[in-house]
Amino acid sequence: MAKARKVATHGHKATTMSVVEAGRKGGERVLQERGPEFFSKIGKKGGQRVRELINAGRRAELT
Repeated sequence: MAKARKVATHGHKATTMSVVEAGRKGGERVLQERGPEFFSKIGKKGGQRVRELINAGRRAELT
């Protein structure tokens, strides 16, 4: 179970929020600000990097 943590008050009543909830809220905010294309773009970049690392590992095994 995720631990609840206090969040900054910024002059308002302090509330608690789990790490999972904070991540979800952050993801929703990014989606609103940048749109779904942003997630597609960073997902593609991540996939390309993984492919590069796998290929580098395979080349290292051969030498």
